[in-house]
Amino acid sequence: MARPLSARPLLVLAVGLVLAAFAVLVLTGGAQPAGAAAASHKVSLSADKSKLKFNKSRLTVRHGKVTITMKNPSGLPHAIAVEGHGVDKDGKTVQKGGTSKVTVTLKKGTYEFYCPVDGHKAAGMKGKLVVS
Repeated sequence: MARPLSARPLLVLAVGLVLAAFAVLVLTGGAQPAGAAAASHKVSLSADKSKLKFNKSRLTVRHGKVTITMKNPSGLPHAIAVEGHGVDKDGKTVQKGGTSKVTVTLKKGTYEFYCPVDGHKAAGMKGKLVVS
């Protein structure tokens, strides 16, 4: 004949599991589980209408997934790109009235943003991207 199960061992097990889960949260600082979505950060700028420059020479953003959007009011084609610390990604080149966008995952540090259209970066269409 089978012995009936006592509720006490099950209660002790349940309390132990709750305490273990709490300890994991405390030790990890409440970190998100692996695969959880990282915070997304967005910043925008514009190409200058008459010069090979952006309207901003410095951008500041928090680390993680970063999207830079650039509007092009110029009669010349332009795009936005990010480079540094192993990252090198270009957005789509757009004509007047278009918007170029680049999304990258960045660690803390200093990067460069620039226009990847031939000759534009060398002419000064670039800036500093500071990631904190």
